[in-house]
Amino acid sequence: MNAEYINPFLESARIVIEQVANIRPTTGQLGVKDVKFVEKYIWIQIGMTGQMEGDIVFGLAEDVALKMVSAMMGGFVITEMDEMGKSAISELGNMISGNASTMLFNQGVRVDITPPKLVESATAAGFVPKRALTIPLIMDSIGELDIQVLIT
Repeated sequence: MNAEYINPFLESARIVIEQVANIRPTTGQLGVKDVKFVEKYIWIQIGMTGQMEGDIVFGLAEDVALKMVSAMMGGFVITEMDEMGKSAISELGNMISGNASTMLFNQGVRVDITPPKLVESATAAGFVPKRALTIPLIMDSIGELDIQVLIT
């Protein structure tokens, strides 16, 4: 597993979050771990095909997701993850992944991404734990967004 795979997603996430939420995230520690969906989390799963095959999974605790959606909506306080909030957080994952796929293309790596799949329940996901490159983005006053790259 190559750490270079995560760099376009990390850079894209920084750019997109700064644009849509007006927050400059900092980077946590890069690691390899078994990715398991846990409850009380919102997961945005985006598939990749082409020269890189696998999934990119963005994970946020529910309270962090609510704060992120609130920041994306100009500070309007969101207290529950309704359809609008789910759409906004899914679009965040889509924007990050789309931007990252453009960065990869510019580096000579051709990939296509699937539409985001929002997963709110670990059991509903039917997800089998896998090893992944993972790195948290720390957003002041919001919390952490975990970026997990599962490339085969």
